[in-house]
Amino acid sequence: MKNNVTKQKVVDAASSLFFQKGFHGTSVRDIADRASVNVSLISYYFKGKQGLLEYAVTNYYEAYLVEIEESLKRTEDDPAMYRLNELIFTIIHYKQMNHQLTCFIQRELSLDSVFVREMTVTYLAKENYYLKELFQETVGKSVNQDEKGYLFMQLKGMLITPYILHSDWKDQVVGEFAHEQFVKKYTRSIQKWIQFNTNISMEKRSK
Repeated sequence: MKNNVTKQKVVDAASSLFFQKGFHGTSVRDIADRASVNVSLISYYFKGKQGLLEYAVTNYYEAYLVEIEESLKRTEDDPAMYRLNELIFTIIHYKQMNHQLTCFIQRELSLDSVFVREMTVTYLAKENYYLKELFQETVGKSVNQDEKGYLFMQLKGMLITPYILHSDWKDQVVGEFAHEQFVKKYTRSIQKWIQFNTNISMEKRSK
């Protein structure tokens, strides 16, 4: 148990520093000092900074996919629109509660690297599958195939925008309560967007 707590302290320290200074701008000494541990402990647990990065990102995405799968299972008997709304809340809540690592990962994903390709093939492909399947079920026949593709692309953009443009909100969102409020308000705006586009498309079809 003590080892797990210490490892999490190191991961939390690294996430904060990677967010602030970037991966290459952060040294193992920086992480050790922030976590109040010996430098050798990071080598022992993670085999260095690259190993620590891989451990942190893997844990992030594995926990993220568990949250998504639990949301889908919890709402499997509910209407598609409700399920999609709940899934969006789950996604934004997870990303916001881990916002420093989320912002860092999104920054890295904008680069073409081995890291990006590995994430795309494994975790991001699964996330995309779950989200797309439910989105298409929600909009159903109210939207034609081309529109579905464009709308889905826009939805994915809205789910990552706060973590690409984090400087627009990071100074105003301080403390757990503020983060929770951000999740609720931002999720609500996405849900309204989905409802609006679905209603507009249904009105067009009825004319």
